[in-house]
Amino acid sequence: MNLEIKKKLIAGTAVLLLSALLIGCRHEEKYSIIPYIEFLSLEKVDNGTSHDSQATLTIHFQDGDGDIGLDSRDRDPVFAVDSPYYYNFFIDFYEKQQGEWVKIDLPTPLHARVPHLSEDVPESIEGKLSIVTYINNPMSPYDTVRLSCYLVDRALHHSDTIVTPEIIVNK
Repeated sequence: MNLEIKKKLIAGTAVLLLSALLIGCRHEEKYSIIPYIEFLSLEKVDNGTSHDSQATLTIHFQDGDGDIGLDSRDRDPVFAVDSPYYYNFFIDFYEKQQGEWVKIDLPTPLHARVPHLSEDVPESIEGKLSIVTYINNPMSPYDTVRLSCYLVDRALHHSDTIVTPEIIVNK
């Protein structure tokens, strides 16, 4: 084999090995890095009385880089207690008043702080997330409510907003 052919063979082999190495190390995202959520259910929590107070909201989620969730290690100012992003799951409460949906600002927000869902960031993750939330506004005579919600990851990517079907609250 002449020297020129050996050099080409070695160079070709090196390119193939380097390509295989880069492909093997590259993180493949199955989903978008922007969180995706989808409504699954809103079920009343039986509290043993004839009055409803809470419901379990269940959603399906997907995230391409797995950076959903906050815990005590997240101390950046953007996640501080007085920051708008202290919470990462945002819930708005609506009542049907004379046939129209009206957003109600409750004295205590319904937002939640979802914990880390993956320790192996970055990785594509998906699953179900259930949050218990209040559904009864004791200051109101209206009994038909719905919720809208969205999820924010640690990179501050917002999912789309989803809206639950209406639910009748036993007051």
